[in-house]
Amino acid sequence: MTLSKGVLRCAAVATAIAALAATIPTAQAQDYPNQDIRLVCAFPPGSGADVLVRYFAEKLRPIVGRTVIVENKAGAGGNIATQYLAKSKPDGHTIYVHAGTAVAANQSLFKNPPVDVAKEIRIAATINRQPFMLVVDAKSPYKTVGELTEAMKQKGDKASYATAAPTGRIMGELYKRAAGINPVEVNYRTAPDSLNEMASGKLDFGMHDPVFSLAQQREGRVRILAVSTGQRLNASPDLPTMTELGIPMDLTGWWAAMLPTGTPKPVIDKIHSWFVQIVSSDETKAYLNKFGGDPYINSPEQGQAMLERDVKAWGEYIKMAKIEPM
Repeated sequence: MTLSKGVLRCAAVATAIAALAATIPTAQAQDYPNQDIRLVCAFPPGSGADVLVRYFAEKLRPIVGRTVIVENKAGAGGNIATQYLAKSKPDGHTIYVHAGTAVAANQSLFKNPPVDVAKEIRIAATINRQPFMLVVDAKSPYKTVGELTEAMKQKGDKASYATAAPTGRIMGELYKRAAGINPVEVNYRTAPDSLNEMASGKLDFGMHDPVFSLAQQREGRVRILAVSTGQRLNASPDLPTMTELGIPMDLTGWWAAMLPTGTPKPVIDKIHSWFVQIVSSDETKAYLNKFGGDPYINSPEQGQAMLERDVKAWGEYIKMAKIEPM
């Protein structure tokens, strides 16, 4: 039985189309970047996140040979920026530099998150990992977590502590449960808003981010007692982990360069190589260490697996901390 010429012709056309389609991602990567690159920041200009994003924009410019623009898309706890990325053209010209842990946590912090991040976002490169920190006022009598814990047991529900972010709230709950203490949580809009009440003694301690905590320690306003990561970080090797001190936890924040799903693999790989080049430098290591973070390099596949894992893990943390979705 022989095939008709028409059938053979259709088969040939189909083969040619398939071959052409297979070459499109490679062609896109070879042509990439062919326009300005935009780094999306989820917080306003002048914020700690903005400073970090602008650092990477500055380092990217000479590598990519294109203008790199920072776009601030602040609001809704980062959801505005996340949605902006997810709906952008998946060609590698829009890159979201933000905390992967925050993107994952927002899936449970909001009743109706605008983006299913595990499906609509792809990790191109991881950047750093960093802790949250348990701090007390610099004049506080508590020099160790053990001393603080004993005092909190004596004070009972007359004790209080400050938080200003979901990670701080979860760190506080893990501490309370493991230590058998019952201080009252006071949630603030920003960490600096809690400084005066901590200085006055109204607050006994705080659970805050490393950028704030380290800056305030350098200014002589607070004392850092411990960090939330499972292991000590190179950025602050002298600071003990809560786990070492008998309070088991591993709350490790990590930042990443993210892209919309559908971005061709060769483009993802090229962006990955750019960020690896920057993160691997001694200058970037020193820069990240200053803010309490260690350089953190993983493959895009490893980063994506971390994101998907953290969506589930942070969902459990938020339930445990009894945080009501917004």
